[in-house]
Amino acid sequence: QVQVAESGGGSVQAGGSLRLSCTASESIFRSYDSAWFRQAPGKEREFVGAISWRGDNTYYADSMKDRFTVSRGNAKNTIYLQMNNLKPEDTAVYYCAVDPRNWLAPHPTAAAFDYWGQGTQVTVSS
Repeated sequence: QVQVAESGGGSVQAGGSLRLSCTASESIFRSYDSAWFRQAPGKEREFVGAISWRGDNTYYADSMKDRFTVSRGNAKNTIYLQMNNLKPEDTAVYYCAVDPRNWLAPHPTAAAFDYWGQGTQVTVSS
């Protein structure tokens, strides 16, 4: 069973930056597509960004593509979400997700991913 864990969340003022990390129990990120989602209180989980297992394709939600970047670390079991120019509406729990079927679409839904972390809280104050 693949396990993933997010880290790097915290509180930041509007305009600031954070880098989230997702670490897996196995070296999977060069074998499986992966993505970041987020969920704010009272809202559905929404897609943030994704990276293909080859690392040659990245996809983003339209509202985040100019501010957020998904990347892979040198270690095969880590991916990152770099978030710049954060806004109060970015406040949410951020989740890392893995799709072992490698069916990554430009705007995937949460149902496409089998493995999830517990999430890390990001709070942006105005």
